[in-house]
Amino acid sequence: MSTQHPARPHYTITFVVLAVAATAYVLLQSLVLPALPDFQRDLHASETSVSWILTAYLLSASIATPIIGRLGDMYGKERVLLIVLVILAAGTLLSAVATSMNVLIAGRVVQGVGGGMFPLAFGIIRDEFPRQKVAGGIGLMSSLIGIGGGAGVVLAGPIVQSMSYHWLFWFPLVAIVIGAVATHFFVPESPVKTPGQINWMAAVLMSAGLVAVLVAVSETTLWGWGSVKTLGLIAIGLVILAGWVVTEARSREPLVDMRMMRIKGVWTTNAAAFLFGLGMYSAFIIIPQYVQEPTSTGYGFGASVVESGLFLLPSTVAMLLIGQFSGTLDRIIGSRPVLILGAASTVGSFAVLTFARSHEWEIYAASALMGVGIGLAFAALANLIVQNVPQEQTGVATGMNTVMRSLGGALGGQVAATFIANSVTNGSPTDHGFTLAFGVCLAGLVASLLVSFLVPRRGIVGEVDPHRPPVPGDLVGQEV
Repeated sequence: MSTQHPARPHYTITFVVLAVAATAYVLLQSLVLPALPDFQRDLHASETSVSWILTAYLLSASIATPIIGRLGDMYGKERVLLIVLVILAAGTLLSAVATSMNVLIAGRVVQGVGGGMFPLAFGIIRDEFPRQKVAGGIGLMSSLIGIGGGAGVVLAGPIVQSMSYHWLFWFPLVAIVIGAVATHFFVPESPVKTPGQINWMAAVLMSAGLVAVLVAVSETTLWGWGSVKTLGLIAIGLVILAGWVVTEARSREPLVDMRMMRIKGVWTTNAAAFLFGLGMYSAFIIIPQYVQEPTSTGYGFGASVVESGLFLLPSTVAMLLIGQFSGTLDRIIGSRPVLILGAASTVGSFAVLTFARSHEWEIYAASALMGVGIGLAFAALANLIVQNVPQEQTGVATGMNTVMRSLGGALGGQVAATFIANSVTNGSPTDHGFTLAFGVCLAGLVASLLVSFLVPRRGIVGEVDPHRPPVPGDLVGQEV
C-alpha cells in the first residue's frame, strides 16, 4: 500500500474538479430525454432506433461502472479517472458531430464508460477528505446525480429550440475537457491501492448477463412483457449472472468480492438502491410527458418542451439545497435515518402524482418533495456503502450500488412506459394510464422505504475479513 504524498491539493479544490466532471457526465444522460423527437426527425430514425440513444448509454454504463471502480482500486483512482474523462470526451465529440443514428449510438456507447467516474470520485473523497468531511463530500457528490438529471431536462428545451441537438453535446464537452485538465493538475493520486488482476472471465459473464437483461427490458414496449423473446432473454441473462456469481465466489481475485456483497449493510443498501431507482428515475420522463399532453385530453396542461422542463426545476433546486446539508444530517442522525427520510419524502411525492395531480401547483409540490427525497437518499446510499466496506474496495462497492440504481431505473421506466403505451386512445394516453405509471413508481418507493428499515444501524467495515489488519479510513463501529 502506497504512502501519503507530502504535498496534496486542498480537498475543496479536489471536490470542485470532481463536481465539474461528474455534472457534465450526468447532464449527458438527461439532456437527450426531451430531445428524442428532434433526434428522430433530424436523423430520419424510427421510434425503436431512437430509443437506443438511451439504451446504449445505460448498457455501457452498467457494464463499465463496476469494472472501472475495480481498476481504480487497483491502479489508482486519479489515473483511471483521467483515462475515463478522455474516453468520455471522445464519445461526446463523436456524438456532437454525428449526422446518422448509427454514429450517434456509437458515441453514446463510448460516453457510457463515464459512469465509472462516480465510484472513482467516492473513493477519492474517502482517501483525501478529513474524516469528518467524508460523509458530506460523498453526499454532495451523490446529489449531483439527481441535480444533473433534473437540470438536463430543464436545459434541453432552450438549447434545442434556439440551436440544434448537436449543442446538447458541445456544451458538456467543454466541461469534460476542463475537468480532465484540472484532474491532471489538482486531483492527487490514490494513497490506497490494492494490487491484483482483473478477473476477465467474471467481467465477461457479468457484462453478458447485464446486456441480456437490459436489452430485454428495453425492448418490452416493442416485444411485450409476455413475449417469448422478452422472457427468454431475461431468463438467459439471469442464468449467465448466476454463473457470474459462482465464478466470483470461487475466484482468488474476484472482480466483485461476493463476501463483501453478502454483508448486511451492503446487500440491504443495494436492494434499497434498486427499488429507489425503480421508482425515481421514471419521473424525469413521465412528468414532462404528462404536462405536455394537450388540455383537450382532460388532464394535460399543454406545456411546451421548455415549460415542461420547468416542472422539474423545484426538484433540482431542492436537491442542490439538501446536498449542502447531507453531511451535517449524517453526523447528527446517521445515514440510515437519512435514507429513511429520503425514501419517505419520495413516497409522498409519488402519492401526490398518483392521486392528486389535477393542478399545476400539485405537480410543482410533488417535484419539490421528490428533490428533497432524492437529495437525502442518494447521499445516504453512497455513504452506507462506504461505511460498510474496506477502504481498498470503495470503488467496486460503490460502482455496484450505482449499477443497482440504474437497473432499477431501467426496469421501472419500461414498466411505466408500458402502462402509458397500452392506454393510448385517439393518439393520446389516458389519464388512467398515467395513474398506473405513477403507481408503479410509488410501489417501488414504498418497497424501498420498507427495505431501508432493514439496513443495520452500524456499519462494520471489517466484516469482509475479520483477520484483515485495519487500514486508514476504516469506520469500525461508528454509528451510521
